[in-house]
Amino acid sequence: MLRARLTTEMKEAMKAGDKDKLTTVRMIQAALKDKDIEARGLGKEPTSDEEILSLLQKMIKQRNESATVYEQGGRPELAATERAEIAIIEGFLPKQMDESETKAAVEAAILETGAAGPKDMGKVISALKGAFAGRMDFGKASGLVKAALAAKA
Repeated sequence: MLRARLTTEMKEAMKAGDKDKLTTVRMIQAALKDKDIEARGLGKEPTSDEEILSLLQKMIKQRNESATVYEQGGRPELAATERAEIAIIEGFLPKQMDESETKAAVEAAILETGAAGPKDMGKVISALKGAFAGRMDFGKASGLVKAALAAKA
């Protein structure tokens, strides 16, 4: 489903002459193709929608880091390009969970997995990734999980 949307968006960007969007969508498709080739080499199925969402989040994180470096290096025009790409990539992600929703999901996952302390953090994060791929910032969520499990210990 996400693959079809990427193809449709690419065609629309071509027709509209939107070079920035076209370049970004092509970059996403190239990264997806690399991931598919890697999976095929390991004898796995083509990349699933959850894996595509994870890939998109990784691309956003990389661009945020690059934009920060560019800003620190006095290159605001390159930082602006990175931020524009982030906006386009985010358009393919489902609505992100806010902090209160993330906290509630973390608490539910801890109860669901029966996590008792920090050593169970992996189980909780795994459950969250399975349920909220593409909708949750797992960097923030891991901090919340760690704090909640430390309080239980």
